[in-house]
Amino acid sequence: MITLQGHLERITYYNEENHYTVARLKTDKDQTSVTVTGFMPAVSPGETLKIKGRWETHPKYGRQLKVESFEVVLPVSVDGIKKYLESGFIKGIGPKIVDALISRYKDRTLEIIEKNPEKLADVKGIGKVKAAQISNSWREHHALRDIMRFLQENKITTSYSAKIFKEYGNDAVNIIRNDPYSIAGDISGIGFYVADRIAQNLGVPKDKPERIKACVIHIIEQFVAQGHVFVYEKQIFKRCENLFQIERSKTKDAMLALADAGELVIEKIAGAETGAVYLKSLHEAETGIADRIKAVLSVPVSPLPINSEQITQEVLRKLAVKLSCEQLNVLQECLSHRVIVITGGPGTGKTTLIKSINAVFELLGKRIILAAPTGRAARRLSEVTRREAHTIHKVLGYNFKDGFFDKNQDNPLDADAIIVDEASMVDVYLMFYLLKAISMHCVLILVGDVFQLPSVGPGNVLADIINSKRIKTFELKKIFRQAQESPIVMNAHRVRAGEMPDLKKEYMPEKLSEFYFIEQNNPDRAVETIIELCSERIPKVFGFDCVNDIQVLTPMHKGVVGTANLNQALQKALNPDSAGSARKGGRFKIEDKVMHLKNNYQKEVFNGDIGTITSIDTENSRLSVNYYGRIVAYDFAETDELSLAYAITVHKSQGSEYPAVVVPIMTQHFALLQRNLLYTAITRGKKLVILVGSKKSINIALKNDRSGNRLSGLSNRLMKGSGISWRKCMGIEPTRDG
Repeated sequence: MITLQGHLERITYYNEENHYTVARLKTDKDQTSVTVTGFMPAVSPGETLKIKGRWETHPKYGRQLKVESFEVVLPVSVDGIKKYLESGFIKGIGPKIVDALISRYKDRTLEIIEKNPEKLADVKGIGKVKAAQISNSWREHHALRDIMRFLQENKITTSYSAKIFKEYGNDAVNIIRNDPYSIAGDISGIGFYVADRIAQNLGVPKDKPERIKACVIHIIEQFVAQGHVFVYEKQIFKRCENLFQIERSKTKDAMLALADAGELVIEKIAGAETGAVYLKSLHEAETGIADRIKAVLSVPVSPLPINSEQITQEVLRKLAVKLSCEQLNVLQECLSHRVIVITGGPGTGKTTLIKSINAVFELLGKRIILAAPTGRAARRLSEVTRREAHTIHKVLGYNFKDGFFDKNQDNPLDADAIIVDEASMVDVYLMFYLLKAISMHCVLILVGDVFQLPSVGPGNVLADIINSKRIKTFELKKIFRQAQESPIVMNAHRVRAGEMPDLKKEYMPEKLSEFYFIEQNNPDRAVETIIELCSERIPKVFGFDCVNDIQVLTPMHKGVVGTANLNQALQKALNPDSAGSARKGGRFKIEDKVMHLKNNYQKEVFNGDIGTITSIDTENSRLSVNYYGRIVAYDFAETDELSLAYAITVHKSQGSEYPAVVVPIMTQHFALLQRNLLYTAITRGKKLVILVGSKKSINIALKNDRSGNRLSGLSNRLMKGSGISWRKCMGIEPTRDG
């Protein structure tokens, strides 16, 4: 860590939203000018700063100091005070007033402004109004400084400090002193442990009820992050005791207090000694899904004006497709049910069936919405149906400003039928919001492969709906002849059944295959093999573009064959000479393949979208990414929303297909080796799949079929009772639809 003190000469870039700053500092020690970058709110040219940071080398601009923390050093000499006030950051002070203040108060001028502002009115040319203006401007300018100082004393980084100030404003210090645990829930990226560290620094007792309640919420959120919808009481007791040394009775009191406050819901489980504990929002979502599905099922379906067999035959003639008996049955059943689930593995004709169902509803003059959980899945759905398809968020009219959906039970979707593809990716929250926006006459068709990885968010909604046996479900089992000739499809079905895929295929130039296994037990050598495959062998033999057509999929981020290490190695191999660098540490280059990491509705880019960096503007600290022909700009301070995407996790690949995938599968990934993860990885490849690793790792994955065991009450809720009326659920009276 380097410490520099100097005079701030100029600010070359400043982002008012997050306070990311690029500036020039002239050091006091040797009067040299250096570039400093980082989160520096409310700094002004002319101020003296004491900065702690680390040196980094920019390929174009050379050495720069990345700011870890800073403080403003107020001048003590008359000359220094004069220059400080003349910098112009305080409204109401011009050169004449500066001279008058210095003449009267000399080296006490800043002290008077801060502590005795009423005395400013004693100076000629400054009345009470002007004195108040100067005082208010001073306080506003220094409020953020005081907050920054307080947070830095508690080891909170400047980037998080800026987020805290944006959320709480000038009350930040008071709010944190009164309830340090509030920031864990209010500020994105700040978790319990950071809040707890601040609390301990402030002397908060470890057995204070507020701390115990924060511990309980933290533990539940950990389970939710793993996909669970609720947590058993006994699990919370055990973790509170083991991790935080909190006795059971105090944990129970905290849980009851949180339930009384409306933050938790505790449900008794019949025949069990322990209850189920839900976050209020998840309980509302889970019960809401069950209630709304039951309500939809309670509305009768109107008879068709013509025979369903006639309709389907006419559609098939127009589409020039031939369906199996299995598919024909599903197609006709869609016309007589409110909610239907269609599931099946690769090659079983789900896509053809979606096209046929869509065509049937169009022929009947119905209004149809095609939707999918992700932008990538929606684009694929649009390509195969040649109809508009959108993300569920877009269909529901997500408002990024207030975080709500425009479409709901008071403003339902104008649709007679909604087809949702890749439904296994829909979590509890999103399904709840979708069902809230469906009108009473609407048909809902959920299509997905239930054997793929479940949603990233909480719940296992599609599987729960199927397991409830309350919804008409069709599992397509027939693998079509063309698909039977695909080693990718056949090996995927073997993995789905828990059987070892065919790993015997060897490379023969005269007869290329779609599926290969390269045995490599050493992680470092596996990385070398993957680099060779992506940069040389696959492009040369199969003609695929090394960046745009080939995707490396790995189970995890960490480790030698994790995304972090693989991305650095692949960037060096596939994009070695590109100019430009956008950020500290793992730098981006022009033509780098990158992924957007979280939904950004303002930019209209979403979690998992992959693009290519087209330009890097170091002078204005901005870069641009091409997403499917659309250019999106980022400030350098926003690049934490991006990562290199030469290698991504299997979870991030859900809803996508790639011409070629390379999948490292090593014992190093032991904790994440699951059958559905391997199955999902294989089914991402359209024309080529290459596994690199060990047979032992594949065996481990095949035997581990426990990944779907998420704690959820949805299936049981759907099975209970005959359902509630549409009036009770939706607030309107059902009628037969014509």
